[in-house]
Amino acid sequence: MLELLMELDSNILLWIQEVLRNPICDPIFIFITSLGNMGALWILISCILLIFKKTRRIGMMSLLALLGSLIVNNLIIKNLVARTRPYELITGLQLLIARATDFSFPSGHTGSSFASAVILYKELPKKYGILALILATLIAFSRLYIGIHYPSDVICGALSGILIALFVRKAYGAFEKSKYGQSKEHL
Repeated sequence: MLELLMELDSNILLWIQEVLRNPICDPIFIFITSLGNMGALWILISCILLIFKKTRRIGMMSLLALLGSLIVNNLIIKNLVARTRPYELITGLQLLIARATDFSFPSGHTGSSFASAVILYKELPKKYGILALILATLIAFSRLYIGIHYPSDVICGALSGILIALFVRKAYGAFEKSKYGQSKEHL
């Protein structure tokens, strides 16, 4: 079963490299992937939301989701699974950026992007939330395009980010209810 998954992952990455990569898109996807570096863009968005009283709770939830993603994905799961990066194992796969120093599974960029984007989607007006989800999806795809993650890394990163965001929303709501007697958004 794992061999079949590895073969499918490898074939998808090689197909992306052979069919989709081109000199026009390469710098675009390198830039998009850099937006997810260390969660910096999502942290910036969250901090901006903290400035305004009306969006402060959204910014706080987003930061908590990012912290959760860091702990769960980057500190725990990556080190437990210790999956080798695809460019080290797939013959012919060319990496478009510098080599990573950590393990491959799950994608931390994808996990943090979806953790924050789902909070933004659930809490902000839909036009902003949809933009956040589109950006998270582009960052996730960029990880495949540049050859630094397997598709299964990205899928699991997205799923973990979504689950972390939903957990944070529920826990934050329960905290507000216990502190204020009801959800703060209804006060």
